Formats: sequence, structure tokens, C-alpha cells
Amino acid sequence: MSPIFKGGIPRLFFLFLVVLAFVFILGDLNQSKTRDVRNVLALVLTPVQWLVDLPTRVADDLSDVLVSKRALVKENAMLRSDVVVLDERVQQMDALISENKRLRALLNAKNRVENEVHLAELIGVNPDPFQHQIILGKGEEEGAFLGQPVLDAGGVLGQVIDVAPYTSRVMLITDARHALPVEVNRNGLRTIAIGKGKLGELELEHVPDTADIQEGDLLVTSGLGGRFPHGYPVARVASVVRDPGKPFSVVKATPTARLDKSRYLLMVEPAEPNIPTPSEAAAQ
Repeated sequence: MSPIFKGGIPRLFFLFLVVLAFVFILGDLNQSKTRDVRNVLALVLTPVQWLVDLPTRVADDLSDVLVSKRALVKENAMLRSDVVVLDERVQQMDALISENKRLRALLNAKNRVENEVHLAELIGVNPDPFQHQIILGKGEEEGAFLGQPVLDAGGVLGQVIDVAPYTSRVMLITDARHALPVEVNRNGLRTIAIGKGKLGELELEHVPDTADIQEGDLLVTSGLGGRFPHGYPVARVASVVRDPGKPFSVVKATPTARLDKSRYLLMVEPAEPNIPTPSEAAAQ
């Protein structure tokens, strides 16, 4: 093995380093005299230290930036998901609020009805545009029967025309095959409201040209025929056209029921007949 320092200049350089080391040791023991020198050396070496540490700091900053970006992307995705969920909940809340309002209106309508009523939910609509019919989720097992009147919060909506064990088919009052005896609430004028096959239109049949009827009059059930109880709102007169050359006026009316919007409906039970007791009958 060859020696590290051979003769000549390398050996002299080694001796110089040893002597310099002893000088630094002695100088460090006497800090008051070497403080200025150490400050100067520190000032000179500061840029070198900064340059040596620069790659490490740059790498740390880049790592923080990359980590922060990934965290931000992940957080942004989570926030987007939360926004979608919150929007869905807001929509559900709006739907619940609207449904609550409709149920409150229906409850008020129920309080105005003298007969016994049962709540039924709309479960289907006849797609045939020439047949205004709907399906309710209450059938013969729940007491539904043919001819049973059906109301909503606005007034008369239709009547049951077909009954299954658990469903009922209802014909709306606007169906072209439907006719309903009505009277003008203002003066008791009796007539018949005919469906014209248009969802928002009824026509009054055989109204004399001299009849006391005008726009805005409320039409209610007259009770004739024994199917619809008396006094339930049906429609409001929308227009009255009188032709001097014709004996009858053309009267159009708009249903008060929300035929295409109501979801929960009231099925009216028939009024119980007032049967007198034997003592009452004897007194009569």
C-alpha cells in the first residue's frame, strides 16, 4: 500500500494544514480576538450556504405545490359532489314544500265538504288525448264504487267509471262524454256543463239567450241526478256570447279544479239517508 502523502510538496501542504488547524484551535479558545474573523468568514460563506441549500428548498417548494394542487383538486371534486347533493336536497325540499301546500289546500277543502271523504293518490293518466281519464290508487277493497264523485282542492274533478280491487278509473269533467248538472251560485239558474274534450274548457248547454248569467259567475253542483252532492264548485263562467238570431247563448266555463296538476284527491262517500226512528215516524 502506497502512503497518502509522499515527499515534496504534498507533505509540506499536510504540515501547513496541521499548523493551520492548531492556529484555528488556539484562535477559537480566544473568542474575543477571532470574533471579527469568524463574522467575516460567516458573511463570505453565507451565499455559498444559500446556494448549496437552494436545490433542497426548491424541491421542497415544488413538492408542497404538487401536494397542494392534488389536495385542491381532490377537495374541489368533493365540493362539486357536495354541491350536487345539496342541489338535489334543495329540489326535494321545494317539492315537499309544494306538496305540503297542496295537502293543506286539500285539507281545507275536506273541511268544507259535508260528506265523508277518503284521500286517494293519482297513480296514472290515460295517454289517449281524446279520453280525459286518470287512475287512482284506491279501489273496491277501500270502498270505491261506480259513480263516486272525485274532488280536489279547487272543486269537482270527475267521477269513478271503473273499479278494480285496488285501483279506480276516473273520468274528468272535461271529457267529451261527460255531463254534469250545475247551477249558477249567484241566482240558482240550473243548466248542464258539458265536457268539450279540452282540459280547461266546459260548455253550458241550452242556456236561454235571456238567462241571467255573466262572466265570473261560479257554477256549483245542483245535486240533480243524485250523483254529485249539492253545492260543490265546478267552474267559473269564462265567456257569454249572445246571438239575437239564436234562442240559446254560447257559454264557456273554466273548471275550478286543477285537472292536470292535482296529485292527491278526495273521493266523496254518499250521504247517509236520514231514516227516522219509529217514534219520529209515528209523530210525523
